[in-house]
Amino acid sequence: MRTTSSFNRISPGLYNLLFLFLVFKVDTSSVDAFAFSTNFKGASKHTTTTTPSFTTSSQSNNENDNYILLRASTGDNGGGGSSDEKDSEIDRLRSMAAKLRADAAALEAVKAQEIADAAEKAFRRFDTNQDGEISVVELKAGLEKSLKMELSDKRVQELMGEFDASGDGALQLDEFVPVEQFRNRLESLSQEERRLAGEAQQKAKDEEQIAALAEAKLELVNERVPTGTDKLVSLVPYFFPLLDGLQYGRFLIGATGEDPNPFILALALLYGLYRTIPFSGLIAFFALNTLSNNPSINRLVRFNMQQAIFLDIALFFPGLVTGLIAIVLKGNTLPQGVVEIGSGAVFVTLLLALAYCTGSSLLGTIPDKLPIISDAVSKRMPSIDNFTVDKDGNIRLKESEEKKDD
Repeated sequence: MRTTSSFNRISPGLYNLLFLFLVFKVDTSSVDAFAFSTNFKGASKHTTTTTPSFTTSSQSNNENDNYILLRASTGDNGGGGSSDEKDSEIDRLRSMAAKLRADAAALEAVKAQEIADAAEKAFRRFDTNQDGEISVVELKAGLEKSLKMELSDKRVQELMGEFDASGDGALQLDEFVPVEQFRNRLESLSQEERRLAGEAQQKAKDEEQIAALAEAKLELVNERVPTGTDKLVSLVPYFFPLLDGLQYGRFLIGATGEDPNPFILALALLYGLYRTIPFSGLIAFFALNTLSNNPSINRLVRFNMQQAIFLDIALFFPGLVTGLIAIVLKGNTLPQGVVEIGSGAVFVTLLLALAYCTGSSLLGTIPDKLPIISDAVSKRMPSIDNFTVDKDGNIRLKESEEKKDD
């Protein structure tokens, strides 16, 4: 019976995995992908090897690793061969990889030494007083001479701050870098400055546009500080609710006696003229409502116009309540005392509200503290925030624009 060795009993697939593991253990980081080409011809066992070349590029290193691993995984060994030949091939690859690593390390060492020598030479050239360190003045003079350009003290100080690792205000030999690295950093700082300058210009331009739009809106909507004339004019609308509310004060005014004061006489005369005009209340209502929607009129005046309208509307509710009570009582009237007290309370409340509005307006303050009424007026008042700028640069009310979009 023929005896088969344990090695020969290993299947080709397992052998490929074993070969892949052995090759993977070899560091082939410096082997060029096209450094060699080995082909095993099973019968002739003839081997052809090309002359290896050397490289230190990362791309070639990766290609070399892939090439060797591919050969191992695909079993590119000529379809056969003894174990000694395969072991010899692995040893040869190991030896070649080690030699290439050594050559690459030597090249890198030479390159590093060249850079160090160039840096030291430049350092000696910059160190004009030969004190073993480069000051800001020496750095500026050396860079201006090497780069053939003028540098500001601020820019040189920035460079010093970046490369002065010790923070002593000077560069030692181990902190000094090649002139080209200084050049690259200067270009980077210049680009950063240009970017910041562009952003600052754009910001200034945007702020200028915002200021121009705000001024345009301010011209359209008069929200300036009221002048003396504006304060006096803002009092006129409150005559509208005052005259309509005199009916509630007839009992208080009539109780003043036979010799009323001049103010009451003037008020009675004004009330008489007001009533002689047909539809005077309706005319006053539409006039105040129309003028209050004119944004060119000072906000204080417009607010008082709207508030006078709401006060006049509020005077409608006491009469409504009185009418409802009469219906409930089936035509019976309330006692005279109750009517006088109720009417007097309404009239006094109206006078207090008008006194507050008048006093605030004379001080140039918008009288927006009346419960319910002032809140309703504020919601109806157009302000700068209610306007926007369309694509054509026209200023429009936001409500109008929304309706147009719908």
